[in-house]
Amino acid sequence: MTGLRCDENGTFLQQPTPPPPFPPPPQNNRWHPFEDRAAFDFAFQEYVDDQSSITSINRRLETWSASLFASGRVAPWSNAQEMYETIDSIQHGPAPWKVYHFRYQGELPPNPPKWMMETYELCVRDSRQLLHFQLATPTFRDDIHYTPYQQFDQDGGRVWSNLMSGDWAWEQADLIAETPSTFGSTFIPIVIGSDKTTVSVATGHQQYHPVYMSLGNLSNTARRAQTHALLPVAFLPIPKTNRKQRKRRIWQKFCRQLYHACLELTFLPLLPGMTTPEVVHCPDGHFRKAIYGIGPYIADYPEQVWLAGIVQSWCPKCLARPTYLDNPLARPRTQAKTEFLITCFDPGTLWSDWGIRADVTPFTNAFPRADIHELLSPDLLHQVIKGAFQDHLVTWTCEYLTQEYPNARAMEIITDIDRRISAVPPFPGLRRFPDGRDFQQWTGDDSKALMKVYLGCVAGYLPSNMVQCLAALLDFTYLARRNALNNVHLQQMDDALDRYTHFRESYILAGFQTSIPRQHALQHYITSIRLFGSPNGLCSSITESKHIKAVKEPWRRSNRYKALIQMLRTIDRIDKLGAACADYTHRGMMRGTTLTYTIAVSVGVILPEYPIIHVAGDGDEWEDDIGPVSGPKDESDIVLSASYESTYPHFLDDLATHIHQARFPEAARRFLWSQLNPDSPIHPAQVPIQDLPYIVSRVFVHHSAVARFYAPSDLCGAGGMKQERIRSNPSWRGGDARWDTVFVETDSAQSGMRGFTIGRILLFFSFKYQGINYPCALVHWLVCHGDEPDPETGMWVVYPEYEGNGLRTLEVVHLGTIARAAHLIPAFGGETLPEDFEYTWSLDAFESYYVNPYADHHVHELIHR
Repeated sequence: MTGLRCDENGTFLQQPTPPPPFPPPPQNNRWHPFEDRAAFDFAFQEYVDDQSSITSINRRLETWSASLFASGRVAPWSNAQEMYETIDSIQHGPAPWKVYHFRYQGELPPNPPKWMMETYELCVRDSRQLLHFQLATPTFRDDIHYTPYQQFDQDGGRVWSNLMSGDWAWEQADLIAETPSTFGSTFIPIVIGSDKTTVSVATGHQQYHPVYMSLGNLSNTARRAQTHALLPVAFLPIPKTNRKQRKRRIWQKFCRQLYHACLELTFLPLLPGMTTPEVVHCPDGHFRKAIYGIGPYIADYPEQVWLAGIVQSWCPKCLARPTYLDNPLARPRTQAKTEFLITCFDPGTLWSDWGIRADVTPFTNAFPRADIHELLSPDLLHQVIKGAFQDHLVTWTCEYLTQEYPNARAMEIITDIDRRISAVPPFPGLRRFPDGRDFQQWTGDDSKALMKVYLGCVAGYLPSNMVQCLAALLDFTYLARRNALNNVHLQQMDDALDRYTHFRESYILAGFQTSIPRQHALQHYITSIRLFGSPNGLCSSITESKHIKAVKEPWRRSNRYKALIQMLRTIDRIDKLGAACADYTHRGMMRGTTLTYTIAVSVGVILPEYPIIHVAGDGDEWEDDIGPVSGPKDESDIVLSASYESTYPHFLDDLATHIHQARFPEAARRFLWSQLNPDSPIHPAQVPIQDLPYIVSRVFVHHSAVARFYAPSDLCGAGGMKQERIRSNPSWRGGDARWDTVFVETDSAQSGMRGFTIGRILLFFSFKYQGINYPCALVHWLVCHGDEPDPETGMWVVYPEYEGNGLRTLEVVHLGTIARAAHLIPAFGGETLPEDFEYTWSLDAFESYYVNPYADHHVHELIHR
């Protein structure tokens, strides 16, 4: 299973050769079916980006035609319907939608209920054609792995990142390779995800049940970026009946059998390719033989119950009983064990003693090498973030306070916790929180935002054991969200889980039930990471965010009557336009803007049609496929803003007066001396002031800087690079000043927080000396309280440093020593905040602060590395 290149007939190539030429465009018009670049960009902008109505499109087409009237030309279309017909004629794109009908086939009673007589529709695409479309997408060239691999760090320890780096893919390849005809093939696992979503509560609680599929060979970052990496393959029927019928076993059996029958039909086109190799066109332009397989399934707990064919409240991955889910001796479930138990026991015993529904056969039984109990992937969003954290710990905390204190005092504390959350200082990318405490209406992003700041805001009101319980769960979550995990990280996760289980006893003693499937699911995470790689690439947050583009936005564009067919048409057109855009981009036809491209073509500038593709040897390709184990693909950097903020020139003394920092000139001169004498053993503070160099050039003030760094665990751009804007603004958004805090590297020999000092940026500036430009920052230091983190919260505590005369400790640092922004949470203690307290005052109003390791996953890794 080495993923060897072959030709379109399946004959393996003996040496590295260039990929076959890309199919040429139509001779008469390479923009077919559009007239030109302007027509395509107009259609893409109106239909995909702006989601314009028919009326708006007609109005803009009329304006376009009016602007061309003097030259005797008209717009490509006279109305929106003609534009839609052009979009429909695009030959690129995934498979079209088909509709299959299902009906109840059992014995009918004398007066059958309505649901037995109804017809249920499954809207589905050909999963094989959809897979071939995803495989042939050239934008995935640098984000795909054609063979399972084992990844190791510098110390020789195992690293788990993408799905193909896990033990499951390796074991599947071993099973497939037992058949000689599969030698040299590539294993293509299919990642599946499904989840019901509600598009409207006010108009009849309308729900849809989409199923998505993705290539398991793609990297985690590519799958989270979505585009064509995750596409809807089916919309499952949702049977409905009255409350009385819903309690009947026959209705429940029918619903589950319908569910699995639809899933089996959806992926049935892939079945022949799961045993016999099939030639496929890959993103790098080459052909390869492929063997398909059902891969991990992304689903929340209610869906996992249906998929695994188990009883509610049981675990879908092990045989632990609902009354003791944390039983360490519980054996794992397997499909073979389930089938054996069904032959041995009656349905009642299976239900009560084993949690098995004998009337359900998982759809995976129809496919080789597929065991649904093994394939269920960890679900960070619903099991941990919205489950163990939000629905459990946050809810238990509020209930604990109402039990522990009188109602008036409890409400005062809860209100103050809300006020503390609102008083958290701003941070790049940190969302503000919705009003009220109706957590059930919060989105996943709201829950993640609360997780970032909750620990620091409840410290002082909760017993130490509960605070440590929260800290342990947060550490476990942020470790699990990393894009790559090694043996050290898994051990840290195991330790965090042990701490969480230990300190969770405080909630049990307070009367809360912790034997809950979503709590128990944490016990299976480390095993699942070894099987499937980082959960960051198999989280239901991927499918949840896809709901917006694939379900909710198409529904809003419908007329709400029999909306599904309209939604499918919208999805199909969006996918066609996206596929056409990818094809034009690959051909080199999307360079520049619409205007610059049109001008270049009109004056006869020859633009290269195809991008240059490097053909690597097997060794080069192997290293390129795996990618770096850790560390940036590009060096991290931080640059002063140039165009975003205005810059103001000053001389040094004038600037000191302007910013009310009389010691600024001396600090800047000592900084320059250290830059000119980098190897001197003398500290700049010990140099006599008369020996310091003078800065006579103009000094330019900048109100912000942009830091760029490698953070693949977070939502980031191409190559895993992320950027954030750090501000030092005397009047932010027309209000108070905003002076952000940053990590400044002060000791490169130390790891983690010990190698950094927190600085508050009072000024970004730059100047030239002897022709060299020096980008700098004036910082006020916040130093650590002790040599270890706070034992209760696990967060480092810092406090503003002042000199003996009460003045701030200031220093000028080079911009290159700043790693990125730091987020501080005030150490509130047990005091109540004033009702009119503003978050813009937070960094000036408290004696000490927590360095927040949960601001994002990169900060957590930076502090704890």
